[in-house]
Amino acid sequence: MDEITGPKADSLIVRLVSLPESIGLESKRVSGKMVGKALETVCAFANTNGGTLALGLEDTAKAQGMDRLYGLVENPEAVDELRRKTLTHLLPVVEGLRWMRVACRLRDGTDGHVLLLIVPQSPKVHSILDDGTWTRLDASNREMTATEITEFSYRRGVISAESEPVAVPFDLLGTDTWRRFAASRGFLSGDIADRLYRIGLAKSMGGELQPVRAAVLLFADEPGGLLATQQTRADVRVFHYRGNRIEPGAIPNLLKPPKTISGPVPQQITLASAYVLDELAAGLTLAASGFKTVHRYPERVIKEAITNAVIHRDYRLNRDIQIRIFDNRIEIESPGLFPGSITPANVGKAGSFARNPLIARNLREFPEPPNVDAGEGVRMMFAEMRAANLFPPFFNENREAQPSVIVTLLNEERPPVWEQVSDWIDRNGPLANSDLCQIAGVDTLKASKMLKRWVEQGVLLRDDSGGKRHTVYRKPVPGNGGEGDAVLSLRLDNETDMER
Repeated sequence: MDEITGPKADSLIVRLVSLPESIGLESKRVSGKMVGKALETVCAFANTNGGTLALGLEDTAKAQGMDRLYGLVENPEAVDELRRKTLTHLLPVVEGLRWMRVACRLRDGTDGHVLLLIVPQSPKVHSILDDGTWTRLDASNREMTATEITEFSYRRGVISAESEPVAVPFDLLGTDTWRRFAASRGFLSGDIADRLYRIGLAKSMGGELQPVRAAVLLFADEPGGLLATQQTRADVRVFHYRGNRIEPGAIPNLLKPPKTISGPVPQQITLASAYVLDELAAGLTLAASGFKTVHRYPERVIKEAITNAVIHRDYRLNRDIQIRIFDNRIEIESPGLFPGSITPANVGKAGSFARNPLIARNLREFPEPPNVDAGEGVRMMFAEMRAANLFPPFFNENREAQPSVIVTLLNEERPPVWEQVSDWIDRNGPLANSDLCQIAGVDTLKASKMLKRWVEQGVLLRDDSGGKRHTVYRKPVPGNGGEGDAVLSLRLDNETDMER
C-alpha cells in the first residue's frame, strides 16, 4: 500500500476536503456498515469511468472542511474486510486497484490517515456476489437491470454481435472471397460448414450448423442484404461536400451523389479506401477563399481509419459507416462507442481492444490482409500525421440516440506554436489568452485570432462559464499525461485529475 506524507499529503488533504461527491469521487466514514456500500461503489466506478473512494472522510452534507477528517481509526477492521472482499466478492475481480494512505491531522487534533481507493475504468463488466451489477450516477450508485447489463456488455465489447448465429445458407458464403481465404489457410477440400465450424465461424443450433454473423460479413457477396432481417446494416457510405460544413436546405451541398460501398468486409475496406483516395486526388474543389483545396493526408492514415471503422464497428446497430469529405477535413463515423476501457483521451496510447475478434483474427489470414492485427495502427496514425506536419487525428464519441465514434482528420498544417500550446494544456489545464501571449510571444489581439482559429478548426473548445473576462480554452478531450505525481490518476469532480 502506498503512503503519502509531508507537504504533498497536506496539499492533497486540502483539496480532498473541499470536494463534494461526484461521478468520480465518493467519501465514507469507516464502519461495519460501510463495507457493502463501498463495494457497490468500487463495482460502479469500474463499470463506469473509474473513480476514487475516500475512506475516513465524512460527506459534505454532514461536515465541512477539516471537520470531515475522521480517519481510519474508527474501524480499521472494516477496511481490512473491504480489502478482502474486493478479491472475493467482485466478479470478475477488478484489476489495477490502488490503495493509498494519506497522512493527515484528524478533526480531533490527533495524527491519522485517510485511505484512497483508486478504481480504474475496467474493460469488463463487474458484479458483486449476491448483490447485482452497479453503475455510477452523478454522485450515487444504481443497480442495473438485466436488459441494461446485456446492453452494457455489448457496448463494452464483452460480448459481440459478430458471434451470434444467423439463418443464412452456407452456399451463399461459398464465394470467391471464401475461396481465396480457404486457399490461404490450406482448406483445399471439405464442406464449408464444417470448415467454418472448426475455426469458430459457425455454431451448432439444435443439432444443425449455422454461420455466425462474422462469417456472413467476411464472405458473403452482399452481407447487408442477408442480414437485413437482423436489423443490421453493413455498408459504407461516402459523402463529398462542397465547403467546410453540411448546409441544410432543399439542395444539399454535395459535389456528387453519395457512394454506397458494399460487399464482404475485406472488399469494403479496399474499395472504400480506393474511392476516398481517388476523390482526394481528383476532386479538387474551390474553397470560399477562391483557392483550390489540396488534401495532404498520408495514405496509410486514411486506410487505417477506414479499416478500424469497418473492423471495430458495432454490428448490432442498424446504421452504415459514414465517410464525409469536406474541403478542410475528413470525418469517418463508425456505429458504436469505444469498447473496453478505451476513451477519446487514451486511444493514442492504449493497447488494442478488438470489439469483433473473429473478424479481426480471420482478416489477417487473407492473402493480402487489410490489417496485420498488431495493435499499432492508431499510434501509426498519430506519427504519420505529425510527420506530414498536420494536426493529430481527433477521436470523439457521440453518445446520443445513435452512438458512434467519429475520427476527424484535419487538412490543416499544424503551426509550430501548437505543440507548445498542446503540451501546456496537458500539463496545466485550461489555457487563457494571457497564457498564449507568454507561450507564443504575441500580443493579446494576435493571441485572440489564433484562439478563434483553433476553435473554428475544432482543436480547442471555448469555455465562458467563468464570465467573459475569465474565458479559457480546453482541448476536446482531456490530456493524458504521465504519472509524475503519486495521485495523478485520481478521477475527481468534472473528470479532472487530482493534481490540478
